[in-house]
Amino acid sequence: MTTELKPYPFEFIKRQARPRKGSETEHHGVVIVGGGVAGLTAALALAVQGIPSVVIEADDSVCFGSRAICISRRSLEIFERLGAVGEILEKGLPWTGGRSYYRNQEVLHFSMPHDANQHLPPMINIEQYYIEEYLVHALESYSELADIRWANRVTGVAPQDGGVMLDVEQEDGQPYRIQADWVMACDGGRSKVREALGLHLQGTAYEGIYIIADIALKSALPTERLAWFDPPSNPGSTILMHKQPDDIWRIDYQIRDDEDPQEAVKAENVLPRVQAHLEMIGETAEWSPLWISLYKANALTLDSYRHGRVLFAGDAAHLVPIFGVRGANSAIDDVDNMAWKLAAVMKGRADPSLLDSYSVERVFAARENLRQGMKSTEFMAPPTFAFQMMREAVLDLALDTPGVRSLINPRQTSAIHYEDSPAVAAGDHDARFTAGPRRGAVLQSAPLRHVDAQGRESTVHVTQLVRAGQFLVLAFGDAAGLPADLNQAVASLRESGLGVRALAVCGREQGASGDEYLVDPDGKVAGLYGAQAGGVYVVRPDGHVFGRWLALRGQELVDAFAVLLGKTTQRRSA
Repeated sequence: MTTELKPYPFEFIKRQARPRKGSETEHHGVVIVGGGVAGLTAALALAVQGIPSVVIEADDSVCFGSRAICISRRSLEIFERLGAVGEILEKGLPWTGGRSYYRNQEVLHFSMPHDANQHLPPMINIEQYYIEEYLVHALESYSELADIRWANRVTGVAPQDGGVMLDVEQEDGQPYRIQADWVMACDGGRSKVREALGLHLQGTAYEGIYIIADIALKSALPTERLAWFDPPSNPGSTILMHKQPDDIWRIDYQIRDDEDPQEAVKAENVLPRVQAHLEMIGETAEWSPLWISLYKANALTLDSYRHGRVLFAGDAAHLVPIFGVRGANSAIDDVDNMAWKLAAVMKGRADPSLLDSYSVERVFAARENLRQGMKSTEFMAPPTFAFQMMREAVLDLALDTPGVRSLINPRQTSAIHYEDSPAVAAGDHDARFTAGPRRGAVLQSAPLRHVDAQGRESTVHVTQLVRAGQFLVLAFGDAAGLPADLNQAVASLRESGLGVRALAVCGREQGASGDEYLVDPDGKVAGLYGAQAGGVYVVRPDGHVFGRWLALRGQELVDAFAVLLGKTTQRRSA
């Protein structure tokens, strides 16, 4: 249940799709069901790699209400890779930490990892409708590859040999059919695709219910995550506050067990509580409500995200508690993982079995997110009297015992490590490193000097070297070029059609060599990565380390890619 109280300072543009006429069944390689953050990011990730898609979206505009508001550094890296981060950073409000209060006394001040090696903030606050709008802007550059059909609704899903048949209804009620080779189900928590396939989310549904309210308020409070436990203004409740662009504040609070949710969400019951809280923290400026909604914490997931030619992502695949901001960020990570693998399959570079690793990795990620999210949920909204007593004990101790304050930490989302995935390189070579991101982990950011083939220099961060649809090879050493056999292997892989970008990382300026390379003058990056001369990192198109070797022969690289892409009968060892 949602209530609109006053227009947002944002133009919700009503968009229309071109009417489909005739009774012939259309055929498309990829159909994305759902045009929210997950679906639009998926369409962009495919388009950047030259893969066309059709997006079916039931609404006629981007989403209403702030919904997901916290976008992580990992998500920003993905948007940067897809060419969509500019407007998001320009509009969003960066933050690095937050504060928690017990009644009216501060009990925690936390900071997220952030240092000079980073070029992106650990988190920004921005309303979801801005994210979706900016993704639509980015997709305008790929109009021939991304067909967004607003006000179209999927009414039927029927898997068939080699594809999926979709029944679609237009805004005027006229039906048509699409035969899709692949379907990306990004249609949210009430997924029509999931329902049509008879699939069910499994896990924990919490009883606690939260009110979510957006208000317009001019305040000098900084952008940080603010939480109050049992505040004097609303005894027994938990209240969260986040500052958003356009002087909009998001306020979440838990309703009591004896309250009727349908009554609690009414403006006449919400506004006095908001007013009491603002008075408690000394905010006396005029304010106005914009939007009120209900939220129930769920920790649910499908057991598999691949069902034949249908791939699930975002809330269609899993429902994650809001605490720790894992919802939209998980969805963005889902489709980033899925898109490069699906593109490789559709281009004939990989066997369809590669897509099984999408499910393996992202189901594992969902369960890790659920595990952490459940810890936060059980602290923020205790599900039993025992949890309530434990929380009160921790908060009481935290008033004068700093050692227990870490138990209050909301555990913000972080990138998942896929060490045991079938889509990372096998062998014991990884264990020989003493530092750096392990196989399956995401790259660590750090600045380098980039020298292009014309000798022009610029500063670049390691994470910015990853490109959509391309593997990245980083070879550490003294020379500006790659070792001969590794260079020959990369050339061979490129000739086979695989996207590979290979760069030498050397410790000193080499002069004009005609090669593109990277300079690590003080050895800082080599030290961070535990890489001596001869060390090689191979990175997947989603920024996760495929494998790393203290020394790597060219044929080893070719063989590793053959196993990953299903081009050999060799089996990956554990």
